[in-house]
Amino acid sequence: MKLEKKDGALLLFVGVWNVVIWSNFAKNLVRTARDPEQSRPRPYYIAHAVLIVVDVVLGGLLGRLGVKALIGRR
Repeated sequence: MKLEKKDGALLLFVGVWNVVIWSNFAKNLVRTARDPEQSRPRPYYIAHAVLIVVDVVLGGLLGRLGVKALIGRR
């Protein structure tokens, strides 16, 4: 399957979007974890940490694929 430049631009945008949004969520999650008034059960933090890691990795992979499509490599 050959990706066109417009596909690459979309993949790059979605990849960057994922990384930015989930990084911001991670920052907020850490802030919440340090606040004693907003304590939550440990599984809450574990589940969200796993989601953050998976989505940031996927965002990175999509961004990399988008860059490759934009510069014309497979």
